Amino acid sequence: MRFSNFLFPESTTPEHDFAVIHEALQEVELCDQLGFDMIWLAEHHFDGGCVYVDPMTFATAIAARTTRIKIGFAVAQMALHHPIRLAEQVALIDNLSRGRIMVGLGRGTAYNFYEYRGYGIAPQEAEARLLEAEEILSKVWTARDYKHHGTYWQLELPELRPQVYQKPHPPVLRACSGLESTLEMARQGRPFLMNIQSNEVTRQRFDLYRQTMAEAGYDAETIAHTMEHCWAWRNIVVADTDAEAAAIGVPAFRRMREHLNNARYRLNAPGEQRPMSAGVPAARDTVEHGLIYGSPATVCEQLAELQKIGMGGLILHFRLGPMPWDATAQSLRLFAAEVAPVLAPQGRGREE
Repeated sequence: MRFSNFLFPESTTPEHDFAVIHEALQEVELCDQLGFDMIWLAEHHFDGGCVYVDPMTFATAIAARTTRIKIGFAVAQMALHHPIRLAEQVALIDNLSRGRIMVGLGRGTAYNFYEYRGYGIAPQEAEARLLEAEEILSKVWTARDYKHHGTYWQLELPELRPQVYQKPHPPVLRACSGLESTLEMARQGRPFLMNIQSNEVTRQRFDLYRQTMAEAGYDAETIAHTMEHCWAWRNIVVADTDAEAAAIGVPAFRRMREHLNNARYRLNAPGEQRPMSAGVPAARDTVEHGLIYGSPATVCEQLAELQKIGMGGLILHFRLGPMPWDATAQSLRLFAAEVAPVLAPQGRGREE
């Protein structure tokens, strides 16, 4: 199992933006030094939930400041991107990083309707825009005299420059929040990125993913290889003791979820609010399912349960909401020194 850091830094007020952005760069440099496999970048707009906002721009800064860590998008919201512009940006970052980029794509947020309004995009178009953009990206990195006549884009271009560094192109993954989209990736033989779910749901979903791949005719070797490139997201805090991790992590997690949920209620229009299903909170909102915390030994035990499921890597979000940078740095160092070597002594730094 590979371990990565989900760089998702929150800034609750504009006055904090500068400091948090630069602390995020420190976090990247530390992860590169500590031997984390990847940095994953989010994309959210207008609410401070992800302070650097634009993963493409921020990825260029990471490429310039690091030497070995890979850079992934979790995810680029394709409803908000022109696919040719994104293809050019990815190609440039791929060259700047010497082939360290991985492209995670999603339709766009399912909850923050104010992000669509800010870009002048209808939320109802998000899924169709994603599918059309994926079709374009699958061809444009390798094609010449490319033409596309679709619903949202009419394109004619002689050749994309610069060409991508990785051949035929950087890895492309789809983020899947629901079961059906996950199984569609299985039928296509494609790896996927999984959002926060309970361990039980995570296990069930990966079992169904493997089963669906087999039913679609993929052999055991192909299924195992594809699973190696699937990733699942978890929030995490590591401290010297369980009590210290709880004191740091639980309030920070709760305040983070409160900030994100309050932004939705504050910025979404009245008709855009989504009530909870039967009053049951989603896994991402609960400490029980949404947060892993404890001493290195406790965290090892919790992650070992996920390791048994068989996905290739974990997208671990270390800096939760208002958590101080010093506490985040200590959590990262403890994880790298006392957790990762126990769970993946031979697996760190592998090539994709």
